[in-house]
Amino acid sequence: MKNLYSIMMRWGFVCSLMMMALVSKAQSNMASQQILQSPDGKCQFIFEQKDGKLSYRLNYADKEVIEEGELGVNIDNHLVESAMGIPVDNSGVWTKGMEVTSVENRTEDNSWKPVYGEYAQIRDHYNEMTIHLLKDGKHDNSGNGYDKRQQYLLDIIVRAYDEGVAIRYHFPEATNGLFMHITDDLTSFRFAPGAEAYHYAWAQSHANKVKLLKSEAAWKEEAERPLTLRLDNGLYAAIGEAALSDFVRGKLKLKADNELQMALFHPADIITAYDMPWRFIMVGEKAIDLINNKQMVLNLNAPCKIQDTSWIKPGKAFRVCRLDMKTCMEGVDFCVDRGLQYIELDAGWYGPEMKMSSSALKVLETRDIDMPKLCQYAKSKDIGVWVYVNQRALYQELDQLLPLYEKWGISGIKFGFVQIGSQEWTTWLHNAVKKCADHHIMVDIHDEYRPTGWSRTYPNLMTQEGIGGNEEMPDAEHNTILPFTRFLCGPADYTPCYFNGRVKNTKAHQLAMPVVYYSPITFLYWYDLPNVYKGEKELDFWKNCPTVWDESKALQGEIGEYIVQARRSGNDWFVGAMNGLQARDITLNTADFLQKGKKYRVEIYNDNPALNTRTKVSTVVQTIKAGKILKLHLQPSGGAALRFSLLK
Repeated sequence: MKNLYSIMMRWGFVCSLMMMALVSKAQSNMASQQILQSPDGKCQFIFEQKDGKLSYRLNYADKEVIEEGELGVNIDNHLVESAMGIPVDNSGVWTKGMEVTSVENRTEDNSWKPVYGEYAQIRDHYNEMTIHLLKDGKHDNSGNGYDKRQQYLLDIIVRAYDEGVAIRYHFPEATNGLFMHITDDLTSFRFAPGAEAYHYAWAQSHANKVKLLKSEAAWKEEAERPLTLRLDNGLYAAIGEAALSDFVRGKLKLKADNELQMALFHPADIITAYDMPWRFIMVGEKAIDLINNKQMVLNLNAPCKIQDTSWIKPGKAFRVCRLDMKTCMEGVDFCVDRGLQYIELDAGWYGPEMKMSSSALKVLETRDIDMPKLCQYAKSKDIGVWVYVNQRALYQELDQLLPLYEKWGISGIKFGFVQIGSQEWTTWLHNAVKKCADHHIMVDIHDEYRPTGWSRTYPNLMTQEGIGGNEEMPDAEHNTILPFTRFLCGPADYTPCYFNGRVKNTKAHQLAMPVVYYSPITFLYWYDLPNVYKGEKELDFWKNCPTVWDESKALQGEIGEYIVQARRSGNDWFVGAMNGLQARDITLNTADFLQKGKKYRVEIYNDNPALNTRTKVSTVVQTIKAGKILKLHLQPSGGAALRFSLLK
């Protein structure tokens, strides 16, 4: 009996040990896996540690988005470590072997009012998880000198929105890791086979629709961001970066078949504490969901830092094609007549733009332009003046140009041929925008610059190129891809034309652009002179069309096929429909955007090849009640533009 009791006691002890082991294992698994969900529960981010590697998975609406992705960075700090007498970290992957020390969770739900935008108010609602990581030791910064122990700190911050997720790497202030030489961003995105991407090799290129396969020639070049994808399960996703102002530009490279990775332009040097830019993944069940969710990019940027924004005025602009005083003043008068707010003097007004010897401090002697007098005349007509300045002149003369332009009365500067990619030039460019704000000057950045939402922080950055626009005369397929790709990251200076014969799409297609293509400063009539306008009735649409909005809704569309966009300003709604290469009929349910029970006057501008006019655009005016179904026929490469005015 005693022997039996002894056996039972031993067995109980063994069972206790087994139970403790199971509990310990469960706790270990819990520690190595962290789950974050969006406020609506559709987005699910799963963080895991496997074999010392930091990884994640992403699901949306119970469907897989990212099969598995890596997290972290590579850092080569051997010179700093040697100089400080710290043991050199020789690991092949800097983040390998990091341990989770703690996890913090919080929820944010607020709304903010932009200075201008596509919405009068934007909601910022997310769940956030901060994963605190430590490698090689216990951190202690209580002393006053260098801590010579080999130990490294990293925070991974993840925000889950209803629209997708964003990931940021934060380097806490450390007594032994003040300087960081970041060589690689390890963030990767692995998809199930079958995913297709809309690949842009550079900012102003055209999209190649390609599989995520090494055999595709497009992947010899890294892809611009945002990169839009259609997944094999029917979901849509877009990968990009936000809040880039003092770091190197990232693009996306194909690491392996069906796996993308962030690729840095070159290594970056930082001083802790430091936040890297956000990497975001937008997700939607339909392609238009991405368009309607893009305010997420602005939410990932800091609030406005300009105290007085009253001088920041969105509007429509007209480029003066002939640089002489007479034509400039005619341009001002044309703006008054056609409801535009600015003229712009483009390249050549101060000398050959590509020569370092050209100074933008004075008008070229051979140009008959008195800049202060022109600004004064324009101001008397309530018209502002923009000027183009190449980065060569900006780099050499910025601190002299800005007070001079402010004295002249210049409203804005269009930055030309900016240098991008490197940490040095990225920092210089954004500091230049800050300096412009100090002198009440708005900015339009041209050429390869892609926005990352920084215009929330410095809203004098009105727009930017970074797009294959009408200077290159693209076709309608290209134009109907752009709302689902390039425009996800911010406004674009596309330069709509109207009368120029080289345009490869219809007049109604062009007419719809200021509604479909968001740009707070919108350049119209890009290649046109004032005298080409002959009283065309349909151009009243451009005259009355705003450039900023109180509400925006993408109603329907498919990538590269067509897009229908509705936007509200006050009580009026504007709708733009741009079609691709194939004719189609669309049905517009006005209940999707008009105020229920209200009557509206609607002006409908559509292509009609049968008309005996030079523009072949028909104008139809009706009175309708909200909820009426409108049917429109869109010509190949065509479009339609509609204005709904609320009736009392």
